[in-house]
Amino acid sequence: MTDQTPGAGGANQTPGAGGANQTPGAGGANQTPGAGGANQTIVHVMRHGEVHNPEKILYGRLPDYHLSDRGQAQARRVAEWLGSRDITHVVASPLERAQETAAPIAAAHGLTVSTDDELIESENIFQGQRVSPGDGALRDPRNWWHLRNPRTPSWGEPYSHIAARMKRAVLRAREAAHGHEAVCVSHQLPVETLRRAMTDRPLHHFPTRRMCNLASVTSFYFHDGVCVGWGYSELAGQ
Repeated sequence: MTDQTPGAGGANQTPGAGGANQTPGAGGANQTPGAGGANQTIVHVMRHGEVHNPEKILYGRLPDYHLSDRGQAQARRVAEWLGSRDITHVVASPLERAQETAAPIAAAHGLTVSTDDELIESENIFQGQRVSPGDGALRDPRNWWHLRNPRTPSWGEPYSHIAARMKRAVLRAREAAHGHEAVCVSHQLPVETLRRAMTDRPLHHFPTRRMCNLASVTSFYFHDGVCVGWGYSELAGQ
């Protein structure tokens, strides 16, 4: 793998402009969210909206990091976009930013937000510190040892562990919404790792090549319990 900086959970990215951008996924029969049926279940896995983080801290699993005003608007926009969908189950990471993103989606469908601990942000040894290029923890030579193996990675939760727990969470959501649609709200690195695992791609990657912008939705289409395709959507004006 090429180098990856340990920045999961802190750096906010901006979704693309130009409408509800949808990218059909490779690695299976590509489908767009259409008519369902008893044998088809769709699980939408969403990254939370923008977080209020003026100090640019890698907040990771720390409590009390909430959506910014822009992040709340992003959550409402996705809730509107999913308003006509056959959503019967909404579940989120226990962290506040994920719960706050899920709330308007659940409310739009008369549901309550369930919590799944396995949707949580990935562990990171640099949690609570600044890790921006040129400043913060990465300039301290005492921390360089933690960067020795980007394939695992050596600074945080192994990609293989993230992939396994995210798959379990998605399968639970699929069962809860059997024949309908579910929404799982999680975090950037867990969602990216899940997509790579579900599409048989290497789990290690450049962070700049992630397909998981703020408030984006990665959808997995299941037929008779088998994942037959996936898609990626971003909403404009967020």
